[in-house]
Amino acid sequence: MNRSVHPSSSPGKWGRTLFTAGFLIALGIIFGVIVTSGLDLSPQSKAQSYSNISETGQYPLVNNNGEIESPFVSVVENVQDAVVNISARTREETVPWWYRRSGYSTSSGSGFFFRKDGYILTNNHVIENAEKLTVRTSTGFQYEATLVGADPETDLAVLKVDPEEDITTISFGDSDYLKVGDWAIAIGNPFPQQGLDRTVTVGVISAKGRSHLNFGSDTPNYQYYIQTDASINPGNSGGPLLNLRGEVIGVNAAISSPTGGSVGIGFAIPINLARAIVPDLISSGKVQRGWLGVYLNNVSENEAKRQGMDAVKGVIIDSVFIGSPAEKAGIKKGDIVVSFNNHEVENASQFSVLVSTVKNGQSVAVELFRNGVTHTVNTLIGDRDTFLASGSGQVKPDDFDVYDWMGMELLTFTPEIAELLSIEHVPGVFVRRVFSGSQSDRASITRGTIILQIGDKTVKTINDVEKIAKQISGSSNRIPLIVQEADGTIARRVLRP
Repeated sequence: MNRSVHPSSSPGKWGRTLFTAGFLIALGIIFGVIVTSGLDLSPQSKAQSYSNISETGQYPLVNNNGEIESPFVSVVENVQDAVVNISARTREETVPWWYRRSGYSTSSGSGFFFRKDGYILTNNHVIENAEKLTVRTSTGFQYEATLVGADPETDLAVLKVDPEEDITTISFGDSDYLKVGDWAIAIGNPFPQQGLDRTVTVGVISAKGRSHLNFGSDTPNYQYYIQTDASINPGNSGGPLLNLRGEVIGVNAAISSPTGGSVGIGFAIPINLARAIVPDLISSGKVQRGWLGVYLNNVSENEAKRQGMDAVKGVIIDSVFIGSPAEKAGIKKGDIVVSFNNHEVENASQFSVLVSTVKNGQSVAVELFRNGVTHTVNTLIGDRDTFLASGSGQVKPDDFDVYDWMGMELLTFTPEIAELLSIEHVPGVFVRRVFSGSQSDRASITRGTIILQIGDKTVKTINDVEKIAKQISGSSNRIPLIVQEADGTIARRVLRP
């Protein structure tokens, strides 16, 4: 290692004399202060002094022996054994030139025990499509795990093992009370086979409510991520993000990086979202989601000013489904939702998450801003799966013959519309509007796109789309589209129901 030496770093005799004199003077001053003030510099005195001014919750910065200690040590000691490694073996097909054979690939991720009877929380993308799941604990024991339930729409999954040892668990905290700047501790168990088990990184909460993030085919529908600069490295997905009380406040899930490694932009799923769906995953293996029956847009600055609002926040109701809980409660197109179920509404992504976590039949208060006046209505939340299975997709009618599907307003693309828009006519269905945060928005479909084909079926009218929508209603399979972009290019898009 090269060391830099300053030219004047080696003093001569005169310099050493001045240094000695200065040192003796300083020593005399310090001694005088000690004598006159009666200071006690024993280790016990130092510990008392630091602990009086440097406590964070129940974890002081100095231990009983007087050694200065970070506030993270106690957290890690108490919970790190709850963090496990998850090995997922999936089948993959390879095609050598001489024959076809089946092979396997194995990926590694993290998770953590949250119940003493062996339940583990992790990411869906850690275990997706796995034929065999193996959990390795802090003691080095390995267990074959059972998939209890998985939810691609939030990227969460619950596993179960039958441990032969006393396991450590981590309690759920409350992610609603997080503040930007709070300490955050990330623990992962990426590669124990390489001696990299239970890696700890520390940072702060960088932001809350991150959404519209694209992770390719693994992109969840419901996004309200915690952002942290605590490093989330490969293999750490599914591990806990903790506060200084040792409670889990998020499930580490993803990073944003131009290099593939951590650059200080990591994302965790809020634990309150997990808290809402974990009971469903344990009891039935799938999630029951609430449904209000509206299309949304974020409130614009102009709309906030027009309505006399004091801030640009909330969501504006763009459309209301016929027969929906929203319509029955008197919610109308143009209403601005500012509060839902005692939570202040910030934007469309957060609102969608709030609605999804309410159970079917539960009554909630919705605070609306309408024509400068605040109204509060109560609505009985419905079940989203029931609505999807019904094949209903009609919003309250307006002046256009429009069909709403997958977050798009669709029109039959007629020669008259083409002439009006000064573009060439092709048989297909015209996308008049795409709603923010919808499936179509996440698939990068934009206004002006013309849908030519859905799956293997050509579409020329909105009636064609409606027939196809009914046929595939309730399916969880991805839906490929062939479209003509607004610039005339032909492209392929994939919708995720």
